Amino acid sequence: MSQFDYGVFIGRFQPLHIGHEAVIRSALEKVHTLIVLIGSARQARTPRNPFTFSEREDMFAKVFKHELTTGRLVLKPVRDHPYSDTAWCTEVQRVVNETVLEHYNKGGVVLHGLQDLRIALAGYGKDRSSYYLKLFPEWGNVQLASQYGTFSSTDVRKQFFQRIPVISQSVLSDEVSEWLKAFALSDPFRGLLEEAEFLDAYPDKWGRGPFVTVDAVVIQSGNILLVERGEAPGKGLLALPGGFLNPQESIRDAAIRELKEETRISDHKGEIPPAMLASFIDGSKTRVFDHPERSLRGRIITHAYLFRLPERRELFSVTGGDDARSANWHRLGDLKPEQFFEDHWSIIDLMADL
Repeated sequence: MSQFDYGVFIGRFQPLHIGHEAVIRSALEKVHTLIVLIGSARQARTPRNPFTFSEREDMFAKVFKHELTTGRLVLKPVRDHPYSDTAWCTEVQRVVNETVLEHYNKGGVVLHGLQDLRIALAGYGKDRSSYYLKLFPEWGNVQLASQYGTFSSTDVRKQFFQRIPVISQSVLSDEVSEWLKAFALSDPFRGLLEEAEFLDAYPDKWGRGPFVTVDAVVIQSGNILLVERGEAPGKGLLALPGGFLNPQESIRDAAIRELKEETRISDHKGEIPPAMLASFIDGSKTRVFDHPERSLRGRIITHAYLFRLPERRELFSVTGGDDARSANWHRLGDLKPEQFFEDHWSIIDLMADL
């Protein structure tokens, strides 16, 4: 008899390796159904998070076909919330609740709450499950040991993203190894390789920081002003207008300068002068974003300013400039997290109260 009705195992699985597989199989001996929450879902590809949720689903399907078919293993995506443990915790709770209720409803049993179910967080020594338990005190704890030691997906990715990819078959199942071989022939792999090479060279050229940057969150009539990045890193992704602080300017002036340089924002009279742009800043919404892993380039701390432009039917004119491929207005309701560079979606989410 299973010790718990449901187990919850959280990871990024970038990629799925035999250590993960061993923990999952061990957890399935102790729980009736294991819910695997695949983190860093719904975000743009990077060398650190190269595979989409659906691609990681595919890896699982090749290794755990029977468990997924029978419903003993359930996969669900979870977004990152780098600036709020509360938001991340809330999403995990919501996804688990919805998954359990959906699972019971499929079986013809009506369940109105989870209070009578035995749920446990599954993990093993090298992960952050001891930290997670503090966020989910209502759940039990199933600590598991991996027979394969504590190797890391980071090492797998580092060997993989090379001109001649090395696929670590000693730590990957045959199924995942074959999946990676096919991925190495794809366009996304080539783009990620270019970005990985850029990021590897970045510290030697610019140092490791800390660096100070600025970002402008510009809102007008339900639209937000965004640029498309023209070069690596994040080539082709949407981003906030912004850039690095110059030595002789204030942070606020840098935000205005970058906004003008990258978007050439104008009204019917021509480019909007700095003083007018400054008048649109919402002083109550200025915020520092300093998550240590917010950028793969190094330690970059950004200061974001919210610009509230006057409501009007005709939006201000914009044109891409400086290192932006283009600048355009976007309806806030049309945007998706996976379209954005680094943590810019999280910045917008918090600054614009989405």
